[in-house]
Amino acid sequence: MSKIISIHSFRGGTGKSNSSANIASLLAVDGSRVGVIDTDINSPGIHILFGLNEDHITHSLNDYLWGKCGIKDAAVDVTDNIQNDPENKVKIKGKVFLIPSSMKVGEIARILREGYDVGLLNDGYQQIVEDLKLDYLVIDTHPGVNEETLLSIAISDFLAVIMRPDSQDYQGTSVTVEVARKLDVPNMFMIVNKAPPSFDLDALQKRIEDTYRIPVAAVIPHSDEMMALASSGVFSMRYPEHEVAQKYQAIVSMIKG
Repeated sequence: MSKIISIHSFRGGTGKSNSSANIASLLAVDGSRVGVIDTDINSPGIHILFGLNEDHITHSLNDYLWGKCGIKDAAVDVTDNIQNDPENKVKIKGKVFLIPSSMKVGEIARILREGYDVGLLNDGYQQIVEDLKLDYLVIDTHPGVNEETLLSIAISDFLAVIMRPDSQDYQGTSVTVEVARKLDVPNMFMIVNKAPPSFDLDALQKRIEDTYRIPVAAVIPHSDEMMALASSGVFSMRYPEHEVAQKYQAIVSMIKG
């Protein structure tokens, strides 16, 4: 039975796309077939983490939403991109497919100007799972709460809410959590990202869990190595023994049950 995992944050800049790429790659390590769909149409970018050059994107999620292609036509097998990274130390036995959003300025402007039929997203999610025989579909959502976000959350088996330990994040995250509760998401958990090294991580985890009354799957500390990588690869594949990679592995183990 395939599982849909939405990775969401109320604000941008929380590390949502990095988390999506790391979780998806680690899910595929043992042989699972994993799809990743970039629904952050206004500011796409997860394709960069998978080493996918914009020139090699024939079709995008935008094309599917405007009726130019089927959802499967927009899927790119990025497994070899991950495997062929000379810095990577982890081999993937499964497959990772990416459905990217367009980086073309005109197409982003059209989305902002005209919008799209959000109902097509739901059809696309179900179709891509079936067409590619996916074990997992990871949805890299648009930050904030809008119609697309609500749809992604509503159909998810797992919702990972990412926040930074920042005062602005606390209030916005509470909105996301309450919305997800009303939508009866079966499994919801928090990922606290970019925690300063001076913080007591155990105390921070307890504070977050007491505040939102949902489990914290991981408190991920700020990492100079992650910053230096600068989204040019999938961190957990390059540094599998690093504390950050171990945190992502713990999240994946929880999802797999």
